[in-house]
Amino acid sequence: MLLAIDIGNSTTKFGIFDGSDLLDRFSIPTAQNYSIEELEFGRLLRPAGRFLGIDRVIVSSVVPGFDKMIGQAIRKNLNVEPRFVDHTFDFGLKLKYEPPEAAGIDRLINASAAARKYGVPVIACSFGTATTFDLVTRDMEYAGGAIAPGLRMMAEALYRGTAKLPPVSVDEPKSPIGTTTEDSIRSGVYFGYVGLVKGILEKLLNELDTKPVIIGTGGFAGVAAKHVSMINTIDDSLTLDGLRMLSDAQNVEPHQATL
Repeated sequence: MLLAIDIGNSTTKFGIFDGSDLLDRFSIPTAQNYSIEELEFGRLLRPAGRFLGIDRVIVSSVVPGFDKMIGQAIRKNLNVEPRFVDHTFDFGLKLKYEPPEAAGIDRLINASAAARKYGVPVIACSFGTATTFDLVTRDMEYAGGAIAPGLRMMAEALYRGTAKLPPVSVDEPKSPIGTTTEDSIRSGVYFGYVGLVKGILEKLLNELDTKPVIIGTGGFAGVAAKHVSMINTIDDSLTLDGLRMLSDAQNVEPHQATL
């Protein structure tokens, strides 16, 4: 069985696959100061039977400082050597990005998975700590896209960049007209984010001569899809599925760790 790990800026997601079937998924907060004991897979998870039978591990990471701890925990508890995705992998895409190795691994995985699952042309939108829009053309070209702040990042930037504005939650406000400072910030951030998503998608669509499928994933995908009708489908497992497809395409074989 395969363990796919997606290390994001805020959350690290795990998926256990038997073939193409996703048997289990779970997540933990991403923190670079975890100890090996805090990532003790055997203590936390093996009693539930989650990791029994794992013989392959594939990892995508945008947090290099977290990679070493994850790798050590996997080797110690699963006795498997993890394979970290890099630009030598075959994503099944022609990279039209300059330079190609500057394209984010997470963006390439999402774009590749969206193309294989939903066909092309397709725009894969990831609504997480950052918001990314990635286009694959009908010729299977990764054409690039756009990167913008995520919803929570927008709220935090407003708080950290001002002297008097308070931190707020990013829940949907009851009204776009805020009657308190907190409600006014919440309205501006929330509906500003929705407008950002809608505006960028409209600009991308204007560049195309064929209507693409638009796929959303990530923690704030539901917020975007609720207000932006251009988003066709929410796929919470897009990145994990992409990792599984990459593992299959690369013929990643079971490999015992060298401890």
